[in-house]
Amino acid sequence: MPVPETTSEAPTPAASPLVTRLVPYIGAVITVVAAAFAVDLHLKLGLYLFSEQGLAFILAMSLAIIYLAVPARRGAARTRVPWFDVMFAVLAFGSAAWLAIRYPVLAQQFFYRPTETFAVSVVVIPLTIEALRRTAGWSLVTLLILFILYALFGDLVPGTLQGRPMEFTKLIPYLGIDKVALFGLSMYICCIVVVMYIFMGQLLIRTGGSEWFTQLAAALMGRTRGGAAKIAVVASAMFGSISGNAVSNVASTGVLTIPLMRQAGFPRKVAGAFEAIASTGGQITPPVMGAAGFLMAEFLQIPYTDVVLAALVPAALYYIAAFAQADLEAARNRIAPLPEDRIPPIRQVLRDGWFFPLPFVVLVLALFYWNRTPEESALWAAATIVAVSLIFGFQGRRVSLRDIVEAAKSTGRSSVDIVVIGAMAGMVIGLIDVSGLGFGVTFLLVAIGEGNLLGLMLLTAIICIIVGMGMPTAALYILVAVLVTPPLVNVGVDPLAAHLFVLYFGLMSMITPPVALAAYAASNIAESRPLETALTGIRLAWPAYVVPFMFALTPTLILKGSPLEVTVAVGTAAVGIWLASAGFIGFFFRPMRAPSRFGFVVGGLALLVPSGAFQGALYLDLIGLVLAGGFVGWEYVMARKDRPPPADIA
Repeated sequence: MPVPETTSEAPTPAASPLVTRLVPYIGAVITVVAAAFAVDLHLKLGLYLFSEQGLAFILAMSLAIIYLAVPARRGAARTRVPWFDVMFAVLAFGSAAWLAIRYPVLAQQFFYRPTETFAVSVVVIPLTIEALRRTAGWSLVTLLILFILYALFGDLVPGTLQGRPMEFTKLIPYLGIDKVALFGLSMYICCIVVVMYIFMGQLLIRTGGSEWFTQLAAALMGRTRGGAAKIAVVASAMFGSISGNAVSNVASTGVLTIPLMRQAGFPRKVAGAFEAIASTGGQITPPVMGAAGFLMAEFLQIPYTDVVLAALVPAALYYIAAFAQADLEAARNRIAPLPEDRIPPIRQVLRDGWFFPLPFVVLVLALFYWNRTPEESALWAAATIVAVSLIFGFQGRRVSLRDIVEAAKSTGRSSVDIVVIGAMAGMVIGLIDVSGLGFGVTFLLVAIGEGNLLGLMLLTAIICIIVGMGMPTAALYILVAVLVTPPLVNVGVDPLAAHLFVLYFGLMSMITPPVALAAYAASNIAESRPLETALTGIRLAWPAYVVPFMFALTPTLILKGSPLEVTVAVGTAAVGIWLASAGFIGFFFRPMRAPSRFGFVVGGLALLVPSGAFQGALYLDLIGLVLAGGFVGWEYVMARKDRPPPADIA
């Protein structure tokens, strides 16, 4: 199964000779520059460069690729590059490259060079916005323009959200030069960290690793009830954490897993929904978490290991629900395991590619034991992929120099959209900071939450879903973390829990109507109705809408508390999710009627609430245990009654 080549919709090289020959090599240079800055090669060579210079150079090449490869009208065919796009490509590359060269001077003498800072910024920023429109569409551009208008005219807004006045001639240089804006943290994560993980995924494609992981999932899950859906869950979870975008994961893995589920007997909307939720869940799965985990550690100034440990249980609960419902959905619809001829022998699979987990072992060791940066760890893992392929090979195939070069070309070419989205997110952060909007939103939401924490969390969840519509994981997390996390922290929510809370609900925009891009992409492959697929996805991924409220109320579900408290909270939550999932599906030992379904859902949800969430929550757990236990016993007894007696043997 292929790893996604893109983090969202990547530009497709046109038929023009200029594009087909030039763009791949520009993409390869992007990958090389990102790798060089990932290991601080310039410092090792005695070159003292600002990291912003590397980011500006990557932006220069990304803008050039977009104007050469992506037509002004989205979806239009391109057989030649029009003169104005050649001009835009040259202008964008030249101005951003000028920023890369002159950045040390412009940053240190910002107030003494107003003409130069304004001139270069007033060229780079509009060209970046137009590149964003071509790759990501109008939604993100509209959002960015609204923030710019607020920064310019926010002082005219009455009440709590009134902003500080800002002149256009001062705002534009600030956005283009300041390291809190265009070349801030979000740009660094997107240009260096995410690019390295895309490169790692590209190498996995070319060495056969993605194919091996699919075979392994089929060998392990193929003979189980609902095995086709479980294969989709496992495969999409593994590659979703690397891709950084749920939609691209659906597009790449779904073309194999959705037909597999359809052939097994799953309804179209269910097959599409399972792929959508599995791909979305990959973004919250350690160790990579779609690069959002690295950002979270930077925001909170904590070790990345703390983020990974906190994310383990919520991600596990998410996939427990997915597995439970795959199993119970298959039982309800009498879906058989995969045919034997579709299941590879596990011994043969392990013999062919036992070494493919080694790069992930190196990744984890580099992150947590050797204390390497996320980007350097990814490069180590990529190097390990090359090494194991050269030494062992997969089914007679070994990686070649050409494969590595092609992986570098594809990485750079498919990274340009996330680069401009990172630029957009950086500008939004800068605009929020300079306008005072962040303070106003925090003050307003804290006022709402002073007497009603649950109401504040519900409002925050809705805002996150709206803000996150159509955005890749890293970009959406940056926006919601800056805008709506501070109010939760100010009213007493654990900071790490607050950041995980907004990340979860930002990601839920991928399966929540009206946008639900991951669900709609899956419905296109499954040939099902988009809205039905999205609504089915909500039912299958229901824990993602509930669990964040639980760990925001008490952090035991993110492993904060005594060992006994954590063990009880995690155990009851896992049982509660399984039972509530059975209630939603309508099957446990047998098809359930309405009273039993209601009892399973209520009992399961009660067990899901940690005992320390609020006063009296322990009694709620006990009530849930009694209620669920009673209905489980009832269903077991009735299932035995319904079972036909064994035939007499003469």
